[in-house]
Amino acid sequence: MPHGDSATAATVGADTSAVPQAQSAPGVKHGELAIDGELTQGGWIRGRAAADIVKVMLDGAPLPLAEDGEFFAAFDRDATPSAALVGITDGGEKIARALTITPRAWKIEHINAARRPGGATEAFMKLREPELARINAARAIDSGSDGWRQAFVWPVTGRISGRFGSQRVYRGEAGSYHSGIDITTGTSGTPFVAPADGVVTLAAQTPFTLEGHLLMIDHGNGLSSAFLHCSQLLVKEGERVAQGQVIGRIGSSGRTTGPHLHWGMKWRDARLDPLLFTGPMK
Repeated sequence: MPHGDSATAATVGADTSAVPQAQSAPGVKHGELAIDGELTQGGWIRGRAAADIVKVMLDGAPLPLAEDGEFFAAFDRDATPSAALVGITDGGEKIARALTITPRAWKIEHINAARRPGGATEAFMKLREPELARINAARAIDSGSDGWRQAFVWPVTGRISGRFGSQRVYRGEAGSYHSGIDITTGTSGTPFVAPADGVVTLAAQTPFTLEGHLLMIDHGNGLSSAFLHCSQLLVKEGERVAQGQVIGRIGSSGRTTGPHLHWGMKWRDARLDPLLFTGPMK
């Protein structure tokens, strides 16, 4: 599995009082949950439950268990410092452990100016509301893809011009944080590939007001990728794509100052840092 600079792994079970900072074992014993990943804000875990564990929950929400006992979960950019992972055995025993979610030092830029007054106009919202409806419908699709199991790859290599989680504060009023990672190659039309297997859930051939030509892929298990500002989309909605397959071309459609690829990731309602899925760009 790929790791960023905050990787952690653990095996938790009935005789363990906390999640240790150690590599998980290849197998899992009776009553154990083996986990590995990035236990930090914007990060994720993949895990495997022992054969006698029939249900796994994170903070009370059930996690789908694959036939081999594997599961996935992730942590929002603003996740609290702890989370509760609970497994329930076929005999009704609860295996409950606390996970420590490491906070991150986000790039915060303080601007000595007020935010531009006024909200979205009625005319803009008439355009925006159906776009948001399509985005929400795409995120609700469960394609059954196994892409979530894979070690993700970069969709394209270039200069990282925007970091996940960065934010501007206007005279004490916080603006929206950057919800993905921006990759600049210096030119429009550069092809990019699928970072993992998945199914195309949205392919906006007519540009959206903000995202431009927007492409969304479901990797299964609640995990999805979105690619913004494309100049061309090379796949269609409902199409299955393979890791490394060319799926579009970088552009500057929508609201942007120049050609780049904005790659955003979500698990359920949690916004995630793509860098924690791929590791540093090589």
